[in-house]
Amino acid sequence: MSGEDDSKLEVSEEQIKEAEVCKETANKYFKEQNFDEAVKWYSKAIELNPNVAVYYANRSFANLRQEAFGYALSDASKAILLDKSYVKGYYRRAAAHMSLGKFKLALRDFETVTKARPNDSDAKKKFLECTKIVRKLAFEKAIAVDKKNVADTIDLAGMAIEDDYFGPKLVDDKVTLDFMKKLMDCYKNQGKLHRKYAYKILLDVEQLFMKQPSMVEVHIPDDKKFTICGDIHGQFYDLMNIFTLNGLPSPDNPYLFNGDFVDRGSFSVECIFTLFGFKLLYPDHFFMSRGNHESVTMNQMYGFEGEVKSKYTEQMAHLFTEVYNWLPLCHCLNNRVLVMHGGLFSRDGVKLDELREIERNKQPPEDGLMCELLWSDPQPQDGRAPSKRGVGVQFGPDVTHRFLKDNGLDYVVRSHEVKADGYEVAHDGKCITVFSAPNYCDTMGNKGAFIILNGKDMKPNFTTYEAVVSTKS
Repeated sequence: MSGEDDSKLEVSEEQIKEAEVCKETANKYFKEQNFDEAVKWYSKAIELNPNVAVYYANRSFANLRQEAFGYALSDASKAILLDKSYVKGYYRRAAAHMSLGKFKLALRDFETVTKARPNDSDAKKKFLECTKIVRKLAFEKAIAVDKKNVADTIDLAGMAIEDDYFGPKLVDDKVTLDFMKKLMDCYKNQGKLHRKYAYKILLDVEQLFMKQPSMVEVHIPDDKKFTICGDIHGQFYDLMNIFTLNGLPSPDNPYLFNGDFVDRGSFSVECIFTLFGFKLLYPDHFFMSRGNHESVTMNQMYGFEGEVKSKYTEQMAHLFTEVYNWLPLCHCLNNRVLVMHGGLFSRDGVKLDELREIERNKQPPEDGLMCELLWSDPQPQDGRAPSKRGVGVQFGPDVTHRFLKDNGLDYVVRSHEVKADGYEVAHDGKCITVFSAPNYCDTMGNKGAFIILNGKDMKPNFTTYEAVVSTKS
């Protein structure tokens, strides 16, 4: 590493001092976990003095915490450009690469860090973790040709139910309402569903999703209500609170859960089996869209894969991947409202017929319609911009209006972003975000929300709620 960049801009002593004050203010906000404000103040410091690598590395870290991986990557690279010997820059860039699933690039940066700091135990741990993932991916790629469907390898008949198992049981291999109530009670008491029933639910729900198109069309009668929930992220007790506030799913109380059911929270397994159970119980009145976290890379990075291996088996983790590949990508309600996890597209002229025909049985690609449905975000200004996440696109009000007009729709609903009130109405009321995981990651302090509409006017009504504090450890 050869030191600092020579092409620095001239900055006055006054600007240098003022920039340091902005950085300290930003640091204070960061410690309070107010990452929005932290980013604003780091940006002010950079405007005053764009020559300091630390400012970019700090802003990179704040962006990482907000899942703005694209911005985090750009800032870390700028920090390295300013000072090639600045180790934290490489550390931040490695973390951004990891978050985007670019493990080989992350490994290269972690290698730089460990060479510069051979005694840094955290850097060494991350380097080894990344090395394992790269080797595992290489191995899986090498054997992919001979790989069978995991579903075909499951031997349900060979799984015995032990005499001391007192948890919920499927009746005649079917999910019933009684089973679902017992399952939720079991989970509330930190119990566990027997692996035989867990595998059975996964195999059955995979068959159900395989029969659905990539865009599911939902009819809501004039006099019926319909509920849309956003990200749940493994927050089981908050999921239970939604059902307490709004009633259990039923033919008269249909739900759509709009992706990101797992990762981050500690009870992702409990959340996903509850949701899959209701999908099997009410296949025509309970709907689930794929989110960007229903993917291998995200599940490796943010906890779900490890949780499944801990509570069940590695084989089940692979089966989940297979099931997620068949989740529908979006839902069209009464031909008036399109609901997807992420957002709209990098080109105009996309029609609903194209969404129906997307080949979805795969891991999300890095571009194209499927990627954008899972990853894109709205922006307040017109036009399009590169995504702050490094995947997908940011789209403005004009993009939303053209898409709605082209397809005869009223508005779009999406999730994917934490909002202080649990929801946000943007783009002149035509683009609504709903996020249902309150106090996200136990740190964000946000409310959760869900949307209720009825078939007649399709007008969105919002219910907000605070996080539930579990009494269980």
